[in-house]
Amino acid sequence: MFDIEKFDIKLDTDIIGRHFIYAEEVSSTNVELLNNRDVYISHGTVLLAENQTKGKGRIAKKWYSARNMNLTFSILVTESKFLGRKVNLLNYVASLAVALSIENLYQLHTELKWPNDVLIRGKKVAGILIESTSQGSNIDRLVMGIGINVNQALFQGSFMVEPTSIKIELGHTVEREKILSEVLNNLEGLFENVVSSPNIMLNEWRERCRMIGDRITVVNDGKTKKGVFEDIDDNGFLVLRSGDKTETLHFGELSIR
Repeated sequence: MFDIEKFDIKLDTDIIGRHFIYAEEVSSTNVELLNNRDVYISHGTVLLAENQTKGKGRIAKKWYSARNMNLTFSILVTESKFLGRKVNLLNYVASLAVALSIENLYQLHTELKWPNDVLIRGKKVAGILIESTSQGSNIDRLVMGIGINVNQALFQGSFMVEPTSIKIELGHTVEREKILSEVLNNLEGLFENVVSSPNIMLNEWRERCRMIGDRITVVNDGKTKKGVFEDIDDNGFLVLRSGDKTETLHFGELSIR
């Protein structure tokens, strides 16, 4: 059982997570926060659910998470300064916050896989899903969905990237309250970097992405593209080089060739 009091003691933020909702079960934490705009209003609201009946990852993939063992939560973003042209960088903020938290608390080496996965020893320990709604041409409401495999020991099914958990890597159970508070603490600082110093944040992400410089295959909108992962640009888009030509990709499923 998640101990809200223990979590609150470790939380050291001004905004993110100060409005905190704990639920035994919802269809999707992203959907719940995104669609119920009359209920969830405050920027930084966090919804944690022990079970999601319709949890999902990117490209509509189902996200499986064992009840009471992991962390599946979403953060509501409504402040306009984070919803402008740099909104794509929030993907990097979320994955970097998770990576830093795992490193700080457990001294485990993490890697980041474009655009939104956190890996340990090449295995997926966490994933991010950003969703939003718009008013006209402007995003007015966004949620950052984060799933972290914390204490799950067994994973059934087939996966594009083999899963792992913090417990598997450490060999013992860890406090979910501790990792969640650490992630939110790191998120709050990184949020401000999106506005004040995005290049510093992106460089930290680059340092943890070992795929930069590798030959890769990207499935993008049903099309397969191959080339060298040149870099990510200032907007967080992947720069793919093929021969003497480069193109920027906004999304896709990436694998090493």
